[in-house]
Amino acid sequence: MPLAELTADRDGCAIDLVYATANNLTGRPIYQRAACYLHADAAALLRRAIVLAAAQGLRIKILDAFRPAEAQWLLWSHLPDPAYIADPRRGSAHSMGAAVDVTLIDAASGAALDFGTGFDDMRPASWHADTSIPVAAQRNRALLLGLMTAAGFDFYRQEWWHYQLFRPHGRYPLLSDSVLQRGLMRRP
Repeated sequence: MPLAELTADRDGCAIDLVYATANNLTGRPIYQRAACYLHADAAALLRRAIVLAAAQGLRIKILDAFRPAEAQWLLWSHLPDPAYIADPRRGSAHSMGAAVDVTLIDAASGAALDFGTGFDDMRPASWHADTSIPVAAQRNRALLLGLMTAAGFDFYRQEWWHYQLFRPHGRYPLLSDSVLQRGLMRRP
């Protein structure tokens, strides 16, 4: 199987898959099951970022990882805006297991760092280089960007939380929920 499962205990991160809850841009759960998978290449880079964050007294918190193609269609039907949601006909790096959405929390207290906007905030204030947010939030974005790029990830300039493998299209196939023994999506 091309996907590796990540767990909080084994990998030393926090996992809060937003699309397994109603606390996402659609207002309803997309995933039936909250399990975190990435392509083995992306998982290796994320594990490196987790070590780098730990050296700073921080933990990486995963908000989304592998997103089955079926889930991408649900997101697209809710917000068909290619600036923020990849057109499922082209495919999302998430649907290849090649992208991860993350934030940072304090390792000791578990308190979330301020990034100026929430996850899936579809406004220019969520762009990496936005300067309308407080300076402390700009620093946190720069810190996360530094950790993730030092680990080997590329970033998407319009979402401070989104990191992916370089040039995933054509290198990694789009995957449906059926690649998982126990899928994430509701089965008919």
